[in-house]
Amino acid sequence: MYKTLIILYLVVFVVYILFTRQPDYFDGEITTATIHWQTDSMHSTAIPKAVYTIGKDKYAVDARYVLRNLHEGRQVEVIYELARPEKGKLYSWWGYWISWGELVGSIVLLIALFQVAVSVTKNPTPESLLEQLEYEPEKKRKYTD
Repeated sequence: MYKTLIILYLVVFVVYILFTRQPDYFDGEITTATIHWQTDSMHSTAIPKAVYTIGKDKYAVDARYVLRNLHEGRQVEVIYELARPEKGKLYSWWGYWISWGELVGSIVLLIALFQVAVSVTKNPTPESLLEQLEYEPEKKRKYTD
């Protein structure tokens, strides 16, 4: 039961990740960008931005993420859609493919659903136990006439 549950969880999680990324992995374009620390206009603090150029236009996207440490001048990859290049995102394993919110949420959901399954099957009624003990599969012929 544990192996089946874990395999099912992994398959569903991988399919979910593959088809819910924005910008879309299948339609997106990947380009190189350079990290520049720029002052945020709202909070007046320096934040890392991935700056990239498409044609004559220059775009900058926020490159901050939990447990990601970026230095000035570092070359990174950015994924964007041609229709909205200003909505690009830093293309990395941690942040684009796996986000901490989805990871924690899916693990909590897995544990909760497992506990529900265990509680439903843990204490069967005496009638159902008796029915399971008395069950005899009917004999079937190999070929029908």
